[in-house]
Amino acid sequence: MSFEDMGSSMNAETFVVDKQSREESLSDCVRDALNSYFTQLDGHGANNLFQLVMEEVERPLFQTVMEHTNGNQTRAAAVLGISRSTLRKKLALYDI
Repeated sequence: MSFEDMGSSMNAETFVVDKQSREESLSDCVRDALNSYFTQLDGHGANNLFQLVMEEVERPLFQTVMEHTNGNQTRAAAVLGISRSTLRKKLALYDI
């Protein structure tokens, strides 16, 4: 059974990770989140994990950068190191 098949008791929208330290690096936070995710699966299979992680990381990344640049897409693209067209595609994908 995949994560998606497990029902309303577990879904990506309610997934929460307890923070152990305020000084954890982003990679440590991702590692902790994935370890918690696999623990919560309790032996069940995971599907589309890459897509799940990318959406969970990209959405707040783009939202925060857009807020930081006051909605200026040229500046946001420069901050992110991507083209404006890629930024626009991502903003549309995440409805930002």
